[in-house]
Amino acid sequence: MRNRRTIITISESEKSWLAAYSKNNHISMAEAIRRSIAQLKEQEVEGVYQKLVHETKGIWDKGDGLKYQNKIRSEWD
Repeated sequence: MRNRRTIITISESEKSWLAAYSKNNHISMAEAIRRSIAQLKEQEVEGVYQKLVHETKGIWDKGDGLKYQNKIRSEWD
């Protein structure tokens, strides 16, 4: 993966906070931003998963799911 440099505009207070956070955690400001982006991406994926779970809740109509699963798996023996 090739890294790309980009410029962002943030307020003075945000920059001060980011500098202090980075110093306290012994990382560069760029690394703090990279970690934040990774966390946002993870949250987005989790959000999509939760949305799908919510949207499909209750659609199983074949009775007891565990019994059905055991029946299907018994065919593998």
